Amino acid sequence: MEKIAFRMRLKPACLDEYRRRHDAIWPDLVEALKAAGIRDYSIHHDPETDALCATLWRVDDHDMDRLPALDVMRRWWRSMAPLMDTNPDGSPVSVSLATLFHLP
Repeated sequence: MEKIAFRMRLKPACLDEYRRRHDAIWPDLVEALKAAGIRDYSIHHDPETDALCATLWRVDDHDMDRLPALDVMRRWWRSMAPLMDTNPDGSPVSVSLATLFHLP
């Protein structure tokens, strides 16, 4: 398993709606994420900057690269775009975060 960490940005005053949408995450999206090898995925919010810091574990033989081509992923991105900074393809702008310390 490999741990991945990244940062995204929430638009101001969108926290409640962002939380609501994730509380009601679509079952077919959950299925797609798990099928791609994603495990133990969490997103954390920094209220001072509206940064979203996410971590996930993925299996060694993951298939995450196929997610952007899935209809469910593109629909999710479109639904979340009003709440977040996004790329031209609709995906969230994300910055990889390097692990500097880990206490197993």
